[in-house]
Amino acid sequence: MSLADLRVLLVEDHGFQRRLGLRLLGDLGLTHLHEAADGFQALDLLRSLPEAPDVVLVDLDMPGMDGVEFIGIVAQDRLAHSIAVVSAMEPALLHTVQVMAKASGLRVLGCIEKPLTPGKLTTVLSLYESGPGPTAMPNDIEVSLEQAREALSRGDITAHFQPQAEFGNGKIVGVEALARWRLDDGRMVPPAVFVPLMEAGGLVDELTSLMLVQACAWSKRWQARSLDLRVSVNVSAQNLTGPEVADRYEAVLREHGVSPEKIVLEITESSVMSDTARGLGMLARLRLKGFGLSVDDFGTGYSSLSQLSQIPFTELKIDRGFVSGAPTQPRKRAMIETSLDLARKLDLCVVAEGVETVDEWQLLAQLGCDFAQGYLISAPVPGEELPDAIQRWRQTHH
Repeated sequence: MSLADLRVLLVEDHGFQRRLGLRLLGDLGLTHLHEAADGFQALDLLRSLPEAPDVVLVDLDMPGMDGVEFIGIVAQDRLAHSIAVVSAMEPALLHTVQVMAKASGLRVLGCIEKPLTPGKLTTVLSLYESGPGPTAMPNDIEVSLEQAREALSRGDITAHFQPQAEFGNGKIVGVEALARWRLDDGRMVPPAVFVPLMEAGGLVDELTSLMLVQACAWSKRWQARSLDLRVSVNVSAQNLTGPEVADRYEAVLREHGVSPEKIVLEITESSVMSDTARGLGMLARLRLKGFGLSVDDFGTGYSSLSQLSQIPFTELKIDRGFVSGAPTQPRKRAMIETSLDLARKLDLCVVAEGVETVDEWQLLAQLGCDFAQGYLISAPVPGEELPDAIQRWRQTHH
């Protein structure tokens, strides 16, 4: 899809600004344009359109229904594929609105500071196609707990692997194992749908064990091809119960001939700890056996510092929400700098998630981050395709 093919809705209460915006969009070659003078009119229009627009450009400061309330309804009712905020408000507010929109399931292309110019519009609108593509809303596919149980037993859920590259030399040093579920009709069930379902239904331990087994099996195959990689596996806080967990994980590795030093267990920051004493004891035993421990999505939870002070982590993963757009957003850059400074003082290596642009790579390299993970390097791929993905990365000239 070219820029001219995008379907765009401009929501702006100021008549002159709205006409100017439409004229600039038209000058860029866009013909599928809609306009609305306020949030109420925009919602009525969106609900009447036969197809949701690709991008909604929305002003925040509007009478009656402000842009924040409007964005919330667009996300809840899935009325657009993506949004971009148009505003002259302070950066802190714009950042908050973007985080809220992403948390609601909307793809956010970024902010356009007023006054509008062709360059600003082109930069933001071109992001619609440059990223990995708009993801399906969580409710697009509904599955039951019984379907999830059957998928596990039938082998429909498999591990894909996303490479992690060293900033210093670009070398691929590790991968993260990510669960992928393809239905019989070819559709993919988003992890945001099936992982919470499995956690609620008591299947998450089985899912984690499956990912660990597949990670070990592929690790041995890659070693046979001279690919010596560490593998990260996501672990839910629900897995960290019972004294036998550490022994069970160690037994899986022993069976496949994989050293615990090659496996990093990623624990989402916001999920730790429901049972502090038991959870800390389990993590201590895993670390004692040689497993690496990573705090995932760092900065998105509410107890970052206490978590880091209590748990024997070896790695910190900066959440993609801070990486995306960081080269042009000072607040995100400040969060990354603070995280890196803290990691250095605690002797933790740092992986930045969601690295999708050369500018993001260059910024993180300049700030001294250790490793990058994201679509700039490679999308998650099946185990058999990983060597080719690594080769493509080696041959890339960005």
